[in-house]
Amino acid sequence: MTWNSIMGFVSSFALFLPIIFILAFHFGRYSSFPVLLFYYSIVLVYNLMTEGYIKVNPDVVYYWGLSNNLLDVPLMLTFLTYFTTSAEFTRRLKITIGVFLLFEAILIFTLGFNVNTLTIILGPGLLIVFGICLFLFIRQTKITILHRKASGKALIATSLLFAYGCYAIIYLIYYVFKTPHVADTFLLYFWVVTFSSLLMCAGIIFERKRVLKLYEVKNTRKELSVIYKDTKKAAPVRAAMLDFDKEHWN
Repeated sequence: MTWNSIMGFVSSFALFLPIIFILAFHFGRYSSFPVLLFYYSIVLVYNLMTEGYIKVNPDVVYYWGLSNNLLDVPLMLTFLTYFTTSAEFTRRLKITIGVFLLFEAILIFTLGFNVNTLTIILGPGLLIVFGICLFLFIRQTKITILHRKASGKALIATSLLFAYGCYAIIYLIYYVFKTPHVADTFLLYFWVVTFSSLLMCAGIIFERKRVLKLYEVKNTRKELSVIYKDTKKAAPVRAAMLDFDKEHWN
């Protein structure tokens, strides 16, 4: 058994964990987490195909890999709307997604559905995702350090920043410089996938705690509005504790 086969199995198991946590914590229908669930599912299936755990025709593996990589950037940008705290930022992200999808469609139509097209698309795509992840990582880290909250979002942002920073390096090695050391490149990819997936799991666990608190606050506000709906108080019993998290509800 080689290191590649071992890490191929380990990375597949690591990819399976976020799927389990998203489903177990009922995040499958929460905000943009369904997109993240779909993202990890298609990457996991591709991993299982390339490692031979799912036996399919080589053409299926090839086209699944192309589709998987072409969907990568739009799916991740869609999930990143979870971090937005303003309608303007959300609008800009949606415009970016639309423009990138149009960019992909034009290139596929003109150059075909192949690796060369994928190479052209992935470069700017990875750069865009990495840049946004870097911005979100800095912002969420500041919030966590200064206000001691939203540590789950900070961990998720860290996971994605690490992953896409490494994916950019792998992209240069594999697609641009066309390294002859393909096995070593895949080994690096397996390590990146494993570590980033474990970080994502930690982020999801912490984020669930925050979401539960937000639901408690939301329910408390509803109960207070029912209790005081017939009173003339301008702001009845609006305790400071109810404003512990001013982030919008996705």
